[in-house]
Amino acid sequence: MNHPNLSLLRFCVLLLLCSLALPAFSQPSQTLLSARLGFIGDTTDAVTPTHGGIVMMGGGKDVDEAFKWMIARSGGGDVVVLRASGTSAYNPYLYELGEVNSVQTLNINSRDIANNDTIATVIRNAEMLFIAGGDQSNYMKYWRGTKTMDAINYLLNTKRVPVGGTSAGCAILGGIYYSGELASLTSDSALANPYNRLLTLYKHDFLTAPYLQDVITDQHYLTRSRQGRHVAFLSRILQDWHIAAKGIAADERTAVCIDENGQAIVVGSSKAYFLITDLSNPAEVCKPNTALVWNREHRAIKVYQIQATPEGSGSFDVNSFDESKAKGGTWQWWWVEGGKLITTNLE
Repeated sequence: MNHPNLSLLRFCVLLLLCSLALPAFSQPSQTLLSARLGFIGDTTDAVTPTHGGIVMMGGGKDVDEAFKWMIARSGGGDVVVLRASGTSAYNPYLYELGEVNSVQTLNINSRDIANNDTIATVIRNAEMLFIAGGDQSNYMKYWRGTKTMDAINYLLNTKRVPVGGTSAGCAILGGIYYSGELASLTSDSALANPYNRLLTLYKHDFLTAPYLQDVITDQHYLTRSRQGRHVAFLSRILQDWHIAAKGIAADERTAVCIDENGQAIVVGSSKAYFLITDLSNPAEVCKPNTALVWNREHRAIKVYQIQATPEGSGSFDVNSFDESKAKGGTWQWWWVEGGKLITTNLE
């Protein structure tokens, strides 16, 4: 027969052992709670069939139809929004925009949070991921080389769920990216000196989105007249790294939606651009403290412009950048003379 005091002693010892183990499990949960900017929906992890895709949004007013495109590809699963500052405003917006299991926003504003296992697991469990606007240099500073970066790349390349970003969130989707870490660079400054100290470029060390490894993006394109600086980025990439990089840019209220086969449409109300360079056609003058000259008989950069519509318009093959497959837009030549960008439509 068991002695009552002995049973009580065993219970107390067991309770003590459990309490000693709690800190090891509670710390990740506390990190998640501190990083989470709200949660809406079912807390049970959803498992839904997904289709890969990338949304490159140009900033300004969000493009409802681009988000609906992502939600459809998520199979109605769990949506995670990432940022390094800001609010949970995307939570109710996305939850009410389409049928999803849940929406939560994570504020990952330190490398400690970015390296937390629970944070990484939440990202990996997502069926849709969106990177909000803000400051892309913070994303680079806090996320690059961490478990958060690995989790995003897992979603892009292994789990293959829709992943998008707007403004700064779009800026880091290219395999080559402009960090903006010192200050925002204007087109006039970049064209006047393509080695301006503010022109800070990085390559192949962050996100590995399909079809975008030799692509550099830009945003707020027409609204902030960023075509010139985008061209300066491409000139430096050719000059310094001997990479014939491509450019993809969306204006505000506009998104480029790329499906799992690399086929892009343009959704929204303004324009998007696809820029093509050639290793045999570099800038004539690309050096420090000198205005950029990239003329090549007025054929320096070939550009395809697509006017967006709410339901999506045009077609561009981002997989190959094959000019013959482009539809619904207008071809242009862009060139730079004496630090001035000039554009013309092809005949």
